[in-house]
Amino acid sequence: MAFARVMAAAYERQGQNPAELMKLAQIAPHQLQQAHGRITAHQMEVMSGAAMQELDDEGLGAFSRRLPWGSYGMLARASLSSPDLGVALKRWCRHHGLLTDDVQLELVQSAAGAAIAIDERGDLGRHSAPGREFCLVHVLRNIHGLACWYIDSRIPLQGARFPFPAPPHADAYRHMFPGGQLEFNAARAEIRFDARYLALPLRRDEKALRQMLQRALPLTVLQYRRDRLLVAQVRQALLARPEQGHGAEGIAGLLHMSARTLHRQLKEEGASLQQLKDEVRCERAKDLLYRSSKPVKQVAAAVGFGNEKSFIRAFRHWTQTSPAEFRRGAQG
Repeated sequence: MAFARVMAAAYERQGQNPAELMKLAQIAPHQLQQAHGRITAHQMEVMSGAAMQELDDEGLGAFSRRLPWGSYGMLARASLSSPDLGVALKRWCRHHGLLTDDVQLELVQSAAGAAIAIDERGDLGRHSAPGREFCLVHVLRNIHGLACWYIDSRIPLQGARFPFPAPPHADAYRHMFPGGQLEFNAARAEIRFDARYLALPLRRDEKALRQMLQRALPLTVLQYRRDRLLVAQVRQALLARPEQGHGAEGIAGLLHMSARTLHRQLKEEGASLQQLKDEVRCERAKDLLYRSSKPVKQVAAAVGFGNEKSFIRAFRHWTQTSPAEFRRGAQG
């Protein structure tokens, strides 16, 4: 509800009455003043879209100059021809600087992953601390949602940081920025994610963009079920400790999801956990048979099999040959 009050205050600064906005979002006057009140994702979407159009300011007064309605759509269109997500996000960040000098956005890549960070150049809190909070949250949610939309994939966050104390509604941040660790009182606002998403190609065209922009801010609340890096992430988790059995619960826990969600999303990608486990075990077994002189029994244990016979059966199923025959062929 703190964000609803920020939008109502933006109306009042322009000498307008936010009553119709509250009515549209089905928020009663007494609810708006509730210190610990909550609004739904749908109410947030409805309010944001209506307020930005009526005030003709997609920044809702947070910046030193207005961001006329359509500004963020223009940024999305300017990046649509990018060959991959990394280029698209770099363009988006650079072009955002043409709209306002109050913030500078940057795509940062390191060995630890990728991050989109915001450096504050203007006084975002000149109206109120909640106004600054809303602005930083809104910008990060917008670019995260757009990134997901560009590649038609869920991009789970590895973490999010914010340069202000934890607000009373801090628990809501786990819904707005799911996955990874939340940190308050940080040096700057940023979201972090797996850098491999940056290499994925964009899957949207001008027609899809027009359709998306017909709705107000669906990006800030839309959750994507598909994760186009999930197969690679599962394979990496399996490779980390190939000798373990790697049950669905364990793998799902590493990826911050339920086992049911893991199975469903793998199915959507045309894969299964068992298939990936077999592929990883097979490649690991081939490598050990080719590069080492370990007995087959030890190779079986190294790739997670309890006994040699079951490993031989599985290896023959994968390769149409026995481990011993494969080793002779590879070495001969």
